Parts: sequence; C-alpha cells; structure tokens
Amino acid sequence: IMADAVTSTTLLDSDRLAIIQLTNTSDGTGESAVVKVDVSALQPNNFGKACTSVRLAKICYSTFGMSAKLLWVATTNTICWDLNENYADSEDFTEFGGLVNTAAAGGKTGDIALTTNNHASGDSYVIVLTVIKNYAA
Repeated sequence: IMADAVTSTTLLDSDRLAIIQLTNTSDGTGESAVVKVDVSALQPNNFGKACTSVRLAKICYSTFGMSAKLLWVATTNTICWDLNENYADSEDFTEFGGLVNTAAAGGKTGDIALTTNNHASGDSYVIVLTVIKNYAA
C-alpha cells in the first residue's frame, strides 16, 4: 500500500513560538486526523516547563486539488480552521493572541491534527503554521 508523501519540518521552536511547515503530495490515500503539532515534542521553555498547548497565531497555506481541516485534538476533535480546495491564503490572528483550543476538556491534548478531503493522486498542500506556546503554571 502506498501512502501520501508528507513532511513536517520545524522551522522555529523558541520559548514563545513554534513554526511548522507541512507538505503533502497525495497518492489518493489522504490523511485522517494526523497530529501535525505535537505539543509534547516541542522544546520546553527556559525554565524547563513543558509546552502543554498552543494557540494558532498565523497560517499560510496553498492547496492544489484537495481541501484540509485543522483540528484541535481531543476525545472528540474540534474544528480549528478550514483550508479551502485549490486556494492560497494567509491569516494572522496575533492581534487578539491567536485562536484558542475550543475542544471540550475530555481527552484534550493541546495538539493540532489535520484531515484532508477530496484528495486524489497528484493533489498537494503546503501549510506553514505559527503557534504560540502555552505552558503549565
């Protein structure tokens, strides 16, 4: 069985921000709720505290042939942002501190996952996420 050719590259992982570049060239398989921002894999802050969640500060994306959904991971995943099919756009939520995780408390991980829709062989996306890191008190 083939699989979509996907990459996840951390461009920055500082005390305050993480920037992650995601790509997919589809063979038609698609992705279903694949974790793309794993807060447990992000660097701790200068005080050694682990990142517990993120806020979505900025998104820049381009989709060819498919759409995608960013999801807040929980027992029941909650929509974070829709990425339209055959579209390129950027959004900046920093003016109000970024989009917050709206998932119900049950099973809430602080992670962001992605699901593709209407994917066919040869479709692709490039997504750059800028997230603001949150830490336990």
